[in-house]
Amino acid sequence: MRSAEYELQKIWPVVNRLCNFFLLTKKIEVRGKTNFVEKGPNIIVGNHIGTFKDVATILKIVPRPIFFTANRMIFNKDDFNLLIKRHLQRHLNTFGYFLDLVLAPLKGRFIQFISSNITKVGTIPVDLTGKKSLAIEKCQAYVKKGRAVIALQGKGRMNKNDPNPFISPFRRGPSIISYNLFTEKGVSVAVTPLAFFGTQYPAIIPGKIKVNVGEPMFISDYMADGFVATVERFRSAMERRVLELFMEMVRI
Repeated sequence: MRSAEYELQKIWPVVNRLCNFFLLTKKIEVRGKTNFVEKGPNIIVGNHIGTFKDVATILKIVPRPIFFTANRMIFNKDDFNLLIKRHLQRHLNTFGYFLDLVLAPLKGRFIQFISSNITKVGTIPVDLTGKKSLAIEKCQAYVKKGRAVIALQGKGRMNKNDPNPFISPFRRGPSIISYNLFTEKGVSVAVTPLAFFGTQYPAIIPGKIKVNVGEPMFISDYMADGFVATVERFRSAMERRVLELFMEMVRI
């Protein structure tokens, strides 16, 4: 059976063109790019405010094959079509409905391509309304093999009810994976924090996407008394660091 890395390399020219299409009106500006970890176990965490634009940006700027969790709706053509329609209408209202109709032929080919290949390249389906334990286990298996996994925090859009609408509260998944691999396998996972700004705007609006990448973090620096305390301490530290990176970036 061919590896996910092989499958990703095989379809990369098409994936790259799709990323360029999604980011057609955007200019990417990266600060701290040398902080990316080019080999070994790695988890990339950050805020998630721009749905597919966040993922397209990461695919363009990270210097290694990467794997990511994704809404399980993307793995089914009908569900994926509904997801895109909702996204356009949420951001563009009535015009979004019109744009969905206009782009229907192109959208159909895009949905067919993504739904047919997303499993092959190691993408991890997540039920946003259900338990995350299975996704955590699969992510952990990938990281254990020395791969890089993206674990963006949020639902792909700004939450105006949060104290900081750009940074949703972090989940425990990346911290749990780091703890398990460090305490059970002696594997020290580099966790790369980053912050996005600009991906929250619709793809058709020209603008700049800013990304601020921080130095890797390691759970060994946040060990406390037991699993719960350590996981919470590291989770909180990652959230604070991403907020700091975000504030540094928007002040520039």
